[in-house]
Amino acid sequence: MPHRKIMREWLVPLAERTTVRAFVLLFIDYALWAGLLAGTILLDAWWAKLLCGLAAGFVIGRLFIIGHDACHQSLTPHRNLNKWLGRIAFLPSLTAYSLWDIGHNVVHHGYTNLKGFDFVWAPYTPEEFTALTPKQRLIDRIYRSGWAPGLYYMIEIWWNKMVFPSEKYMPTRRPIFARDCWLITAFGAAWIGFMTWAALATDQSVALMLLMGVVVPFFFWVSMIGFVVYVHHTHVKVSWHDERSAWSKAQPFVSTTVHLTFPLGIGALMHHIMEHTAHHLDMSIPLYKLKNAQAKLEELLPERIVIQPFSWAWYFQTARDCKLYDFNQRCWTDYDGRPTSTPAATAAA
Repeated sequence: MPHRKIMREWLVPLAERTTVRAFVLLFIDYALWAGLLAGTILLDAWWAKLLCGLAAGFVIGRLFIIGHDACHQSLTPHRNLNKWLGRIAFLPSLTAYSLWDIGHNVVHHGYTNLKGFDFVWAPYTPEEFTALTPKQRLIDRIYRSGWAPGLYYMIEIWWNKMVFPSEKYMPTRRPIFARDCWLITAFGAAWIGFMTWAALATDQSVALMLLMGVVVPFFFWVSMIGFVVYVHHTHVKVSWHDERSAWSKAQPFVSTTVHLTFPLGIGALMHHIMEHTAHHLDMSIPLYKLKNAQAKLEELLPERIVIQPFSWAWYFQTARDCKLYDFNQRCWTDYDGRPTSTPAATAAA
């Protein structure tokens, strides 16, 4: 595997950022989100309100991806502008910009799939799982069932680490963390207040309006992000590590990341965030150039990148296979400790 510096040089022409395009993307997605919320208010049929609420949740995901780029300083060439645009894009997802910056940019990107550092979907070992309480084992089974990525993200990432986190989850205390938490709290309160006012003004059920215009979009969004971060780094061909030197030698920015492909242009609808290997290799590449960057990387590193066509059959098979991780054999196992991926020693032989 070439050195990371060399591979990043391959992608230098694709790292150019444009401010106008960033504003256009942000404006379009905010207009879509506002229009879909209007649909939950103005449409009469409950199913039409539900469809608008689900679509609004998807657009929250698109806005989040724009904010994610801004947080990486890859949205525009201007550092301070990126910080403001990132905070604006993160508002509908109720994401605290500075806390996401620490958890995602510093921890996840700095130590991808390194046990004890990267906390996102970090698997238990068979021994750790056995030592858990019955309640903790049940929670992990639910999270890794394939049916609850939204529940995992909402509790383990958003609630524990993004909303006024305790010292247990964020030992470092900075004033900007609290300010960003108050910002999303104020936005959330304004969102709920507006939907309540809209229900009263149009003589509709407040409970139904809050369900379709707030709860459904938000839960769709957390399900979307929980799914995305799961499939980005969970695969029978993707390893976890518990020893830093071995992790470093494994070129983790390539070996721990999956390029999940979709038909019908679905990847483009998600602002190309699924072209994830290129993103981990060089975070400065803007979302609107990730597709070309990923193609270049796969051309120059044939058979070295995990490329997975998406299907629900593959997804649920992965959920069945990737329960625990045995760091001695370096393979995934089921909850009984049986290997479900090829142990590293066997693969090397």
